[in-house]
Amino acid sequence: MTQNARNTTMVVTGASGRTGRRVAHAAREAGLTVREASRARGFDWAERSTWADTLRGADAAYLVHPGDVGAPDAGRAVGLLAREAVGLGVRRLVLLSSRGEERARPAEEAVRASGADWTVVRASWFAQNFSEGPLVEGFRETGELVFPGGEVREPFVDVRDIADVVVAAVTAGDRYAGQVISVSGPRLLTFGEAVGEIAAVTGRALGYRAVSARQYGDVLAGFGVPAEEVEFLVELFGSLLDGRNAYLSEGVREVLEREPRDFSEFVRDAAGVWKAGS
Repeated sequence: MTQNARNTTMVVTGASGRTGRRVAHAAREAGLTVREASRARGFDWAERSTWADTLRGADAAYLVHPGDVGAPDAGRAVGLLAREAVGLGVRRLVLLSSRGEERARPAEEAVRASGADWTVVRASWFAQNFSEGPLVEGFRETGELVFPGGEVREPFVDVRDIADVVVAAVTAGDRYAGQVISVSGPRLLTFGEAVGEIAAVTGRALGYRAVSARQYGDVLAGFGVPAEEVEFLVELFGSLLDGRNAYLSEGVREVLEREPRDFSEFVRDAAGVWKAGS
């Protein structure tokens, strides 16, 4: 922790979400004052009138777009929020981006152009996507993950590592200003292998069924996901899950000077989530 970390106020957008709540926790552990930015706290990405009260007087902010960082509106939204933050005196901005997602570049460029001391953290597929969000219900109800991951290998990253890297980027002074940090887990797994590790720890007969991105889009449409969002997700999964991310990144080691958490550690910690009826 830097000498002035305890005098630093950090805004955390998406503070109730998958990464935001862990960033908020890690920031508090590091001695920062955390200002949670979520709808429950009166902050809404879609309502610019809610931004100033949250940002004013803060020193740093963690930005995570509420949809996908590559969504059609993400670049504009991130740019508007980043510029308002800088105008209100927020010096450090850390944006969560996606490794290998070309559509995320407008949001990254918007942060670069904001005038802030910026850092972009590009993350691989979250390990916690298996334990939080829409994929969990399939495990609980049918014991099966249906997903367009094919046999592609991913270095699933623990969101707790993302949070630690984000906080390090804020508390290390200017060391990571103007840098892109790519983070991943320590080994490559197929989605089927990941499900196998979950099954082994939970003792359940869990399975993985690969489908095409288009077939998965039909499933989403059946759940009532709007057509425009379905099309975006079909194109996103069709590109991100083509093998382009089948490599390891060194960001966790370089920033935190330790090994990334292994997928097996994540599974042990989250094992209760996949129990039938839980």
